[in-house]
This record gives sequence, structure tokens and C-alpha cells, in this order.
Amino acid sequence: MKVSLLQMNMRLGDPDYNYDHAAKLIRRSAAEKPDVIALPETWNVGFFPKENLRDFCDKEGERTRQEIGALAKELGINIIAGSIANLKDDKIFNTAYVFDRDGNTLATYDKTHLFSPLGEDKYFCKGSNFVTFKLDDVHCGIVICYDIRFAELVRSIALTNIDVLFAVAQWPETRIAHWQVLNKARAIENQIFVCCVNSCAKAGEVKYGGHSALISPWGEVLQEAGSGEQIISGELDLSILDDIRKSINVYRDRRPELYGSLIK
Repeated sequence: MKVSLLQMNMRLGDPDYNYDHAAKLIRRSAAEKPDVIALPETWNVGFFPKENLRDFCDKEGERTRQEIGALAKELGINIIAGSIANLKDDKIFNTAYVFDRDGNTLATYDKTHLFSPLGEDKYFCKGSNFVTFKLDDVHCGIVICYDIRFAELVRSIALTNIDVLFAVAQWPETRIAHWQVLNKARAIENQIFVCCVNSCAKAGEVKYGGHSALISPWGEVLQEAGSGEQIISGELDLSILDDIRKSINVYRDRRPELYGSLIK
């Protein structure tokens, strides 16, 4: 599976510019002939305009499905459409959309862990379920930014036998070391590939740190971006997964009967 990550610089509170810019980056990355293209978190509005947020939101994901879904069909490429500020049922969610090569919506995921230090929980509603999906018969999952800090969530997803996890984010430069370590840790402990795509540049007062990466189940960085806008692409050799899981069989050696009493 060949994956392209679009480390996008977006404008805070300017959806028209952001949709146009995302489309240009998608078309540019399509020249690499990837199987999957992934965008970062809340790329339609930035993270996040507190004034008039509701006015900037996509409505029920309509624009995203029409424009990004249409690109997936036109280009014949699976697209992880990052996440968007999404108004549905008169509430605002941070919603990820996944499109297959025919432009069909394969999955939607509402971010379950909202970043309270920046007040995300005061403007967005929490999702209540994780999702998995198949891209070209490869079993995948998705998390959004702060979610990656919650090992319980990623392990729950991994227990559905995923091979690839996509992590889409607006991760600040000041904590970029955490971003790098956490994504490696989630790859190693769950024996999965992690494709983590971040934004870059400044939105409001926060500077976002880039360093999007493709990470192997051994924790090896296969490709990594710098701090500016960039597209990186790389192959995920899924054939290595069986040997890794047999050589260190953490799933067989788990003790779930112990964990339930410890986790509350």
C-alpha cells in the first residue's frame, strides 16, 4: 500500500481557500500514484476559529463529500479526508471522512477525546464510537490528534485486527516530541503501521509543528516531513506483519482478565 500524507498549511476561518488548497495538494500528490491520500485535522477551518465557528462549519459533511469524494472518484484514489469542523443535528463535531476509489463514503468518525486545554470541549461535541474500515482489503482505523495519547482507544481499535492506523492532527510545535514518541509507541505496542499527518505553520496564536510520518510496526520511521508544507509518500510493506506478530506475540500473551479490574 502506497500512502501520501499532505502536510497542509491552512487559513484559520477561511473554508473557501482551504477547500481549494486541499484540492490542489490532492491533485499534486496524485502524480505519485498512491493508493491512499491523507489530509490533517480540521483542514477546512483550521484549529479552530472560536468566533463564528458554526458559520464556517461544513453542514452534515455535504461540501466535503461533494468535493473530496468527487476527487477520490475522478483520481481513482482512496482519500482519508482528515477531519473537518462539521455541523450535524445542530451540533458541532470534529469529523473524519474516508472515501474509497469510487468516491463512496466508507467511514465517518467523530473525535472522541476533545482537547480541553484549548477549549475544544466547549465548542465541539464528543463522539462516542471508534470506527474501522477497509481500503483495498486492508483493514484500517483512524484517530484524531489528542486521541493518540489514549492508549486504551488505540488498543481497542487494534484488537479488531487492523493493519494500518491513520492519525490526523493539528499538533503544536511546542509538543512535537510527544507527537513523534506517541505515534511510534502506538505502532510498536500494537504491531501496526501508523500514518500520522499533521498541519504546519501558524493558526491564530499557535504554531503547528508538521513532522508527519509513516511508521512501521517496529517503530522505524519510513518517511518523515519537516516543519513546512510538504507531501511525503511511501510504501507500507504489509507482508512483514505476520512475522512481527509471530516473533513477539503480544496479542497471544495479553492478560485481559487482569486489565478490566485496573482500568476505570
